[in-house]
Amino acid sequence: MQAPDFQAFQRAFGRHLRDPRHTPRPPGVPARRMQVYNELLFNNLTGFLDACFPVCRSLLGETRWRRLNRTFYRDWKAQSPWFRDIPGEFVRYLNEGGIRQPMPAWLSELAHYEWAELAVDTMDCPIAAHHPAGDLMSRPIVLNPALLNLPYAWPVHRIGPDYRPRRAQPTHLVVYRNAAELVEFVEINPVTHRLLTLLGNAPNSGERACRQLADELQHPDPASLQAFGRALLEDFHRQGIILGVQP
Repeated sequence: MQAPDFQAFQRAFGRHLRDPRHTPRPPGVPARRMQVYNELLFNNLTGFLDACFPVCRSLLGETRWRRLNRTFYRDWKAQSPWFRDIPGEFVRYLNEGGIRQPMPAWLSELAHYEWAELAVDTMDCPIAAHHPAGDLMSRPIVLNPALLNLPYAWPVHRIGPDYRPRRAQPTHLVVYRNAAELVEFVEINPVTHRLLTLLGNAPNSGERACRQLADELQHPDPASLQAFGRALLEDFHRQGIILGVQP
């Protein structure tokens, strides 16, 4: 069944907007008016990308950055219609889009790291009922819901104009929103990353999570790991990564 004329026009209009260099504008649309649409939509897109990914932009340089913006705009089928989701869609594009132009090996992770601040800042997540002063070792822990526990293959928090790594270096970061509604970044080690993962996967007391961690690591002295875990969890509680324990 042939699509109605207006739908065919809309599709032709959209194809030209995505790739004006290689797709002709729909018949009957003045070139000057079409150019206004082309510039307006692409500039809106790049405005969101520039604001979220300043380090990526500066390291690629303006020409390569704009070329990458253009291929994202042309090729990627976004899953969300909201402008606020453009940066997240761009991160997905870098990971899944089959980009043809050569890019630094660490670029997709650097973009994810830059996006993580926006993601945590805009998280709309209810806070579970909790006691802020309960025993973290004996009661199930309540984590801050506005939190990302992130493993990276590259030291993304150090990449910048003066440092572009040539070799991977596993890095673990916690990104969270504190009580003052500010986004914080904390570098952690792989063991702490795993402990937070255990606490986030299911309701777990500190004692139980540390015991499971000791079993996974085949730790020779589980009691010392429990003591280390208690001190670590109390520090996370002070920082706002942990809110308290379940009632």
